[in-house]
Amino acid sequence: MPEISIIILTFNSRIFIHSCLDSVITRDYQDFEVIIVDNGSKDGTVNFIRENYPQVALIENKENLGAAKARNQGIEIAQGSWILTLDCDVVLEKDFLKKIMEFAKKSEGSVGMFQPKILSLDKKTIYSSGIYLTKLLRFCDIGKGKIDSGQFSSIKYIFGTCSATSLYRKKMLDEIKENSGYFDERFFFLVEDVDLSWRAQRKGWRAMYYPNAACYHHGNSSSSSSLLRQYLCWRNRLLFLKKYKISKFKLVLISLFYDLPRLLFLFLANSYVRNKLRNKKEQSLTLAASNLNIERLFL
Repeated sequence: MPEISIIILTFNSRIFIHSCLDSVITRDYQDFEVIIVDNGSKDGTVNFIRENYPQVALIENKENLGAAKARNQGIEIAQGSWILTLDCDVVLEKDFLKKIMEFAKKSEGSVGMFQPKILSLDKKTIYSSGIYLTKLLRFCDIGKGKIDSGQFSSIKYIFGTCSATSLYRKKMLDEIKENSGYFDERFFFLVEDVDLSWRAQRKGWRAMYYPNAACYHHGNSSSSSSLLRQYLCWRNRLLFLKKYKISKFKLVLISLFYDLPRLLFLFLANSYVRNKLRNKKEQSLTLAASNLNIERLFL
């Protein structure tokens, strides 16, 4: 039985997957399995993996089922007691697996999530050093876009981990699994790692940032449009707020100061949001927003 199951998602990832897999496989640490879940690639990704990396397990979806669903498919067949999620455009630093596993196994049993230092490809700009929530319940990557000058080198507890590169205890994932999966498949992609972190916290699990293990992330390898990402961030935030029973008083405040102004901006600036709001499936949200009916919009 492998110690770690490494789950990598691909979607038209031919230009990225070679570097990612080489950084995983050509390391001294060997106690792992690799599971690749492909979300309907049309660029030869699957054939390239088959021809060059026959040792990896490969799940082929006929269409793009989303990041949450694909990760769940990988976790379902994983044999390891630890799960490492990787985006296909991540390259691990030398000794990454050895370092993060040595630290994880020495950590308290209540720590179920471990966040490495994720840098951009320039190797000096922070992509993520974990997730935090603001007072308005906005979810943000700690340090994103800042130059790493040593201020992100301290081991510490954090709210949650960024699934682009995150190590999870399988025991924790099994405990917090819902009917909608380990990662809630309703999110499709974006915010699903925030939701998982929140659920884990509510069950008594903790997350820790470990900067001695580092990797490099290209970002948006799927080339999804900024309009689509804006829409999904907005829609998934609504789902997130609806899912966790926040007090009505707090919900009204954060809605007035953040969500309704943001919705107005997106309606004016994002044609994708406008089209979705006009769709019959979004009709109730449109009515609630136009009437400033906060309770109907979120609850």
